[in-house]
Amino acid sequence: MAQLNDTFDATGVPPAAPMELLPPGRYAAQIVNSEMRPTRAGTGQFLWLEMDVIEGAHQGRKIWDQLNLVNQSQQTVEIAQRTLSAICHAVGQLQVSDSEALHFRQMQVTLAVEPDSRDKHMQPHEQRKQNRVKGYAPLGGVTPPRPAVPSASPPVRPAPASGLARPLPAATATPPWRRAG
Repeated sequence: MAQLNDTFDATGVPPAAPMELLPPGRYAAQIVNSEMRPTRAGTGQFLWLEMDVIEGAHQGRKIWDQLNLVNQSQQTVEIAQRTLSAICHAVGQLQVSDSEALHFRQMQVTLAVEPDSRDKHMQPHEQRKQNRVKGYAPLGGVTPPRPAVPSASPPVRPAPASGLARPLPAATATPPWRRAG
């Protein structure tokens, strides 16, 4: 028996409704919480991610994912690293040492509905269903800007709006302040 320290009045609080699965599809979301957690076997660690849907009819709903970044299986680690890379590219944060750098940055999350892996021993019609993250992409399909990387060829610039095309200065390795002029 547990004392509640007060009388709880259920008439003033709407009852919780069962949480339905999110339909398969793409959702605008952002990571709101993350932490490294030990695996069940205690031989590795996974990055646990909690995300909020930020737009549409399902705004406010939660999505969870976990990336096995420390594992005895190299293939498992590679899959987790590719997924983390997809998240980093989706939010435009390409170098991360703390998962908090990924928080509150919008991205697109693709969800599917699959049988719950805990019910493998049951008949298919008896298995529960669960949402599974299938991918991450930039929101709206537009890749966020990336830091400038030196290119092998000079960038192509559009002609000026006035219609008068001026030749571009030749690309050289000498900075402008060192050129003889």
